[in-house]
Amino acid sequence: MQNRESVLRIASLLHEGRQRVGRVSAKGLHVDLFDLDGARGALGVIEGWVADGVLPPSTRRVALADVTLLAPLPVPRRNLFCVGRNYHAHASELRGSVFKDNAAIVDSWPIVFTKVPDCVVGPAAAVVLPLSVSTQIDYEAELAVVIGKGGRNIARNNAMAHVFGYTIVNDVTARSLQHKHRQWVLGKGIDSFCPMGPAILTADEVPDPTKLRLTTHVNGEKRQDVLVAALIFDIPTLIECISTYITLEPGDVIATGTPVGVGIGFKPPVFLKKGDVVRVEVAGIGVLENPVA
Repeated sequence: MQNRESVLRIASLLHEGRQRVGRVSAKGLHVDLFDLDGARGALGVIEGWVADGVLPPSTRRVALADVTLLAPLPVPRRNLFCVGRNYHAHASELRGSVFKDNAAIVDSWPIVFTKVPDCVVGPAAAVVLPLSVSTQIDYEAELAVVIGKGGRNIARNNAMAHVFGYTIVNDVTARSLQHKHRQWVLGKGIDSFCPMGPAILTADEVPDPTKLRLTTHVNGEKRQDVLVAALIFDIPTLIECISTYITLEPGDVIATGTPVGVGIGFKPPVFLKKGDVVRVEVAGIGVLENPVA
C-alpha cells in the first residue's frame, strides 16, 4: 500500500436511512461519502484498493454528528479469526481458570478460534446479556487486523504487505459456556458479542503497529492498558500461521488477543452487568464504546 493515496479511516454508517461507507476526516468532524453500493460497503473499498490503489469517488461530505456509525464491516464475509492467550500477563491471570488444564503450552502455538459474523455490532450498540444461559459475561478488548491482499502460505517477512488496516474488537465472552463447551465458539459467538469499530485505520497510517496502545475502561475505571508490542505472537506470525492452513481473503479480520485486566482475572471475578459501559480506545482508530443491556 506504499505510494498510494492515504485513506486514513474508513467507516460504515447510516445516513438518511441508507447504509453508506466513507472516509472520516482527519479531525473526525466529517465523513466524505463514497459513491459505492452500501451493501458492498467497506469490503468494496478494500477490494478496489487492492486492485487499483484508488478510492471510490466521493459524492458528498456530511457531519459525523449527522450519521450513525456501524461496525466498519457490518456483516463480515465470513467468520472472524481470533487469537486466545496472546499476552503473557493475560495468560497468567487465567492460569487458574480458563487455562488451568493447558497452562504449559503458552508459548508453543497460537490458539486460533472464530466468532460468527452475526455477532458483530457497531459503536454504541448494546451488548445484550443472555442471562438465561450465563451470568458470567466478560469483555476482551483487542486490536484487530483487516486483511487487504489475500493469499495462502504467506511468509512472515511479507505478511504486512497483506494488511489493509486496523480496527478494534471487543471479544465479549460467556465464561461459563467457555468452560462448559471447551471449544469457544458458543461462548463467544452469541448475538451482540463482537462490538467492532469505530473505523478501519489504514496500514499506511501505522508504520509500526507494535507502538499502538490499547486501553479499556469499564464505567470509567481503567481495566486494560497495553502496547501491541507485548503480543506473544506478533501480527506477521499470526498471518503466516493462519494462511498456512486457510487462504486469507480481502476483508478477513484477525483479532490479535486481549491483554491482562479482564473481569474473570479479578478476585473475586467482576463480570459485566446491565448498565455498564465498556470503552475501548486505540489512538488513530478511535473509541469503541458500548453499553451493556
